[in-house]
Amino acid sequence: MVDFPPRRKPSRKGSMADVPKDLLDQIKELERLFSVDQAKLKEVTEHFVKELEKGLSVEGGSIPMNPTWVMGYPDGYETGTFLALDMGGTNLRVCEIVLPEEKGEFEIIQSKYRMPDELKAGDSEELWEYIADCLQQFIEYHHEVEDLEQMDSKLPLGFTFSFPATQDYIDHGVLQRWTKGFDISGVEGKDVAPLFEAALEKRKLPVRLSALINDTTGTLIASHYTDDTMQIGCIFGTGCNAAYMENCGSVPKIAHYKLPPDMPIAINCEYGAFDNELVVLPRTPFDVIIDNDSPRPGQQAFEKMIAGLYLGELFRLVLVDLHDNKCGLFDGQDISKLRRAYSLDASFLSFIEEDPFENLSETGELFARELSLNASKPELELCRRLAELIGTRAARLSACGVAAICKKKNIESCHVGADGSVFNKYPHFKARGAQALREILDWPEGKRDPVSIRAAEDGSGVGAALIAALTIKRVKAGNLAGIKNTEGMI
Repeated sequence: MVDFPPRRKPSRKGSMADVPKDLLDQIKELERLFSVDQAKLKEVTEHFVKELEKGLSVEGGSIPMNPTWVMGYPDGYETGTFLALDMGGTNLRVCEIVLPEEKGEFEIIQSKYRMPDELKAGDSEELWEYIADCLQQFIEYHHEVEDLEQMDSKLPLGFTFSFPATQDYIDHGVLQRWTKGFDISGVEGKDVAPLFEAALEKRKLPVRLSALINDTTGTLIASHYTDDTMQIGCIFGTGCNAAYMENCGSVPKIAHYKLPPDMPIAINCEYGAFDNELVVLPRTPFDVIIDNDSPRPGQQAFEKMIAGLYLGELFRLVLVDLHDNKCGLFDGQDISKLRRAYSLDASFLSFIEEDPFENLSETGELFARELSLNASKPELELCRRLAELIGTRAARLSACGVAAICKKKNIESCHVGADGSVFNKYPHFKARGAQALREILDWPEGKRDPVSIRAAEDGSGVGAALIAALTIKRVKAGNLAGIKNTEGMI
């Protein structure tokens, strides 16, 4: 997760009147590099639709299109007490969710634990031991039980494991690859459920893994629980992704299960990997550097152009290039702090875009405070324009994934539940994304947008609990498709 500063007043419009010609020329070149027009948006979206289809095929494609074994939406009347574990890029969150008898309601208590950086490149056993320790602390604190083995029954748990995983069963998942800066050896290609369950068993924790889910699938389910017009769940944060409900008959790669063709199944797209072949994405030389220097070159091509993890680095790379090779930006100053890779995150750009002052005084103070740079007014105007260009490109390209799902499913009107730090906190992201959707889907001017991207419910907490509840409900009904271990589920 990217930490953004508190919201301030709407930003002012800058003036380029006092910007020298050499800087203006560079701004025009940056506009050429980072702008994505309507024609390109449509081209990207059309290719996106084909790649979604390919991902569902037996052969597969760059976009994994993982079946999740979540077989339908909640009806709002699910009840019970559930644990949810949310393992994201920055924090580990443990929740207890109570689903009462009132339709669409929930109660939640939660605790957050920092995910130490050393764990992200450490060893597998240390990771699961840490997660189990946090879970134990939470249960002991909130249940006030001295001996956990004396608890009456095991608490069902939905585990939000927000990394690409192949699932033949809802309670198991094979990690395809680490993302979000993780690079722990010995886990890729393995089923993470028994690794996690071994750590639980070692501590005799009264917990039963009922469902392993992705945060995006959880976002879809939790959002639909409170708003039944939600048909797509999205994450725009450290990474990017979407989930939607497909019909089993439209997923050739699960045809061998012989499920009813009209039975719904949630698909976790993992579309950060869209266009790894680089057919349509309008990459700049700076995007190429980010990819080449990443832990996984050639992967997550789409994500590296739009996700919060990379926006600050894009900005930094451009500024270093302008200093070294182009117009002598920050000429004569020590830019050693600016040379540190990933020293700027998306909140840095957010702060610049929200500077309300005509003279960009807050941006100037930011550069002095964080980078020890004394930027002139024209240099600040260039930085402001660059931040706008990078933020706008991210929002516009993000809309292509949503539009592609709408086109594939012939969705003419729906709500899209979106979560993530970039969606929730980056200035103008929602409005820029909405404008791009209008351009892609050719909606008439002056009418309400038929597809509206809105703030989602808590997918990784409430969504995980709901999916655990749905899984238990299916076991009771005898619908065991995609459930491996039903023992003790009911």
